[in-house]
Amino acid sequence: MRADVIRVYKSVHTWTGILSAFALFIAFYAGALTMFEETLSRWSNPPAATAAPPLAQSAALIEQTLAARKDARKEFTLHLGDSAEIPARLTWKTGRADRMPWSSGFTPEGELELVRLQPSGLAQFIDDLHRTAGIPGDHETVELLVGAICLLYSVALVSGLIILLPSLVKDFFALRVGRNLKRMWLDAHNAIGIASLPFHIVIALTAVVFCLHDPVYDVQDKVIYGDNIETAFKSTSIYPLKPDATPTAMLAPQELLARVRAFSPEFEPTSILYRAHGTAGAMARVAGHDKRYMVRLEGFLVMNAATGEILNTAYFPGAQGNWTATVSSFFSLHFGTFGGEPVRWTYFALGLAGAFLFYSGNLLWIETRRKTARNGSGPVLQQRSARWLAAGTVGVCLGSVCGISLTVAAAKLLYGRVLDANAWHYTVYYGVFLACLAWAFWRGAARAGIGLLRLSAATALAVPLASLHTAYATSYAGWTYRPGVDASAAIAALAFAWMARAAARRARQGAPDSVWSLPAARQAADQPRQPQFAPPK
Repeated sequence: MRADVIRVYKSVHTWTGILSAFALFIAFYAGALTMFEETLSRWSNPPAATAAPPLAQSAALIEQTLAARKDARKEFTLHLGDSAEIPARLTWKTGRADRMPWSSGFTPEGELELVRLQPSGLAQFIDDLHRTAGIPGDHETVELLVGAICLLYSVALVSGLIILLPSLVKDFFALRVGRNLKRMWLDAHNAIGIASLPFHIVIALTAVVFCLHDPVYDVQDKVIYGDNIETAFKSTSIYPLKPDATPTAMLAPQELLARVRAFSPEFEPTSILYRAHGTAGAMARVAGHDKRYMVRLEGFLVMNAATGEILNTAYFPGAQGNWTATVSSFFSLHFGTFGGEPVRWTYFALGLAGAFLFYSGNLLWIETRRKTARNGSGPVLQQRSARWLAAGTVGVCLGSVCGISLTVAAAKLLYGRVLDANAWHYTVYYGVFLACLAWAFWRGAARAGIGLLRLSAATALAVPLASLHTAYATSYAGWTYRPGVDASAAIAALAFAWMARAAARRARQGAPDSVWSLPAARQAADQPRQPQFAPPK
């Protein structure tokens, strides 16, 4: 491959990477945490006030609940299983915007008990950060912007691969550790990028589809459906029964589950969502998992709640059509909802490695500019663009890390102390993020980098400390202590502390003309050296 072609692709790779790096770092870091979204949700939610009644009493619970609350008839969910993770046996919302669902159960005396739940929004907030890359604003508009960023990300992947192809065999497994830090960072950047390339291709392509699906539908409406796409979508609704308010007796939940079990013995149901219960048009959506197949988040089928007839299996594992199976595979590949725990931990590691790619890419550009400007003629004065990019990289990346860690800790510390704990997630995250960004531009990349890495360690350590405080405080008696989240945060705190120490050493002993060098080190390098011994007389 000609050298001028390599230079063109290197320029494309550099600028597409720089333009998308900030948003993608936040998306990948938050995306790695969403692999344990359910675990975070359980960790941050308070214990249930009362235990869920046995599943055998679910028919009586449904009947009494609907008699007391007519608004639940439109749509409610029966949660299956008997673990302590179930917030309640029966839950429903009064509207789509309702963030505090109602629940029902039985008191020890057998009386119906209605409770307004206050679930933690921590896991949902982190998922929002992942989908929007931390960009505030209307979600539909922001997702279009994120889709454009993912297109740049795809171009960066292709151009980076082309750059590395001539030296792929020689440099792929090379990690030259030594005094040349730029070469070491470049080796690590290349090795991680090539090793995780299939993962990045899947994430890039699926993210483009997820974020730009509205424009794609608009084109399909014009080209394929002749401005009639809404009618086509309605004809393929997952709820095929027409509304019919005629009162009708319903099958017991156990009978519905028995028919699902006969249809697919390997399927593990987790919930039943009822619509228009007690009428001839009532439907039940039975959701769950089947480890043998790739699905979006959960597989499900739709049944007639009165007769038990299976109405729709378009999203049921093993019974999907070619199109829905393909779409479900894309969703599953993006979210890592296959293969169990090994795949989940692999995606978690690949997400963190992806965040490192975008961070290291900016660092490599800065060091390359310094070495090019020096050209063997001694120290150089760093340009303003390099200093700003360095400060922005430190502020955005470490600011998002600190903000996420502190809002995770705040999920427990603020519960019961503020009126709406979920609204505080935005205040805590963006307050910390903007403060870190301002600090980075004010103090410069070298000083801010050291301080923000130490702050990252401190905020990560705040997670297990908040958990211990909540578990043993008298006002939160009964809150289950879960060591998994806390242990991971403690390990992260140690890692950030080690990186802070390495950054401080680099700032004092590294190249004095680097943006990562402290001003005192640069001043010492500029002063003429004094002779160690007096010259002879």
